Amino acid sequence: MERKWWTLLVVCVGTFMLLLDITIVNVALPKIATDLKASFSDIQWVIDAYALTLASVLLTAGTLADRLGRRLLYSIGLVLFALTSLLCALSPSALFLILARGGQGIGGAIMFATALALLAQEFQGRERGTAFGIWGAAIAASAAVGPLLGGVLTEAFGWSSIFYVNVPVGIVAAALAMTKMRESKDPQGKPIDWTGTITFTGGLFVLMLAIIRGNSLGWGSTEIVALFAGAGVLLVAFLVSQFVQEQPMFDLSLFRKPTFSGASIVAFTLAAAMFAMFLYLTLYLQTLLGLSPLQTGLRFLPFTVVSFFVAAAAGRLSTRVPLRLLLGAGLGLTGLGLLLMRGLTPSSDWTALLPGFIVAGAGVGLVNPPLAQAAIGVVPPQRSGMASGINNTFRQVGTAVGIAVLGALFESRISHDLATSLARTPVARHASPIGHAVAGGGAQRVLAAVPATARTRASAAIHIAFVGAMNEILLVSAIVALTGAVLALLLIRGRDFATHGAPEPAAAAA
Repeated sequence: MERKWWTLLVVCVGTFMLLLDITIVNVALPKIATDLKASFSDIQWVIDAYALTLASVLLTAGTLADRLGRRLLYSIGLVLFALTSLLCALSPSALFLILARGGQGIGGAIMFATALALLAQEFQGRERGTAFGIWGAAIAASAAVGPLLGGVLTEAFGWSSIFYVNVPVGIVAAALAMTKMRESKDPQGKPIDWTGTITFTGGLFVLMLAIIRGNSLGWGSTEIVALFAGAGVLLVAFLVSQFVQEQPMFDLSLFRKPTFSGASIVAFTLAAAMFAMFLYLTLYLQTLLGLSPLQTGLRFLPFTVVSFFVAAAAGRLSTRVPLRLLLGAGLGLTGLGLLLMRGLTPSSDWTALLPGFIVAGAGVGLVNPPLAQAAIGVVPPQRSGMASGINNTFRQVGTAVGIAVLGALFESRISHDLATSLARTPVARHASPIGHAVAGGGAQRVLAAVPATARTRASAAIHIAFVGAMNEILLVSAIVALTGAVLALLLIRGRDFATHGAPEPAAAAA
């Protein structure tokens, strides 16, 4: 087989693997929480540690790859991802798993940052379009099969298997990368922006810590106020560093283009509204409805299948329909789907979510293909790598922020409703810790510890509180998605594409 096809194979395998780990973990989280005695905060960090490191390291990894060699860095990313996956599988505690997930995110960022450059050096003309299309299909497939594969592996072999499976695949892919792929580098590439990397990573981490711990420590407590202040200082320092440096990590001048800003907002709001919501939908299906990981993965199939097929159609539509209309309609459908999932009651079964899954799946499928075009189509070709990296960073930050904010609202609503419902019962003074445990998927464990005389009332209160919290965060997510839809329609403009000769075929209609 020719070298270029080996390159395509290895790049697709690595990309599939790193993006699969964003979705495959969700359905295993309740099992992980039980086995590792993880708190609700721990569960959020299992997802956020991966998303944050992936977002923070992405652009730095691309710069490092240009200087040291893209094949070398991609191979290092594969090996690091495989080794940290092994650590995830062997985790003896929630903290260990969270740290290992952070390592996975670094490996994933290295692979993601170098993937397109490796393909671009091997494929030209029409073949490049074919290669990018196959790579895009690998991305779509990872999202489509993640929940189901996670359910199958978790139920058949335990939650560790979702991480073990990465180890042989990553090592074999790294060996193929070093022996079958061509090295390329740019010795004159820009220097690494360590100041930007450190302040950006630190600011996001401290911000997530403040949001996730706010309910337990109190939003007005000294610790939380200090964390928010620290996050603000670090993020302001990041922005200042990007303005004063000649070659910053984030070229803030790109945001002068309304279309580029709009594409970044779309990436953030889609992730914050829909992909962050998957964690809480999983908790609902497994904790309240008692479904197994495999049954949960099967329930997500309508969403993933619809998303997959609509994405294929959207790729063709993007040559005839203005991107702002596709992106606005996609986020609008996502918001509508989230609204259709609302109205849950303690007696609802999973079919109450089905119409929303189908509509939201269509919305997500409509957004993903044109989003990359909107991000890179309005910048000069030499800036396309940075533009793509910034857009992907916004997507991962959206996931992290969404999980933290929705989690804070979710836990607060459950604790408040339980405190009201359990007043004048033997467990009234424990309403807050009970709410924390229930939010983290520990409803059955909580009920087993409740005195028998109060168990029936506690069970009813937990069900009412849980669905009330779900309805609340579904509404918030829908508002975020619909806001993103409006901003997409307002900011994304056909004339921005014409500036750099980028293909926006329907620009005249925009």
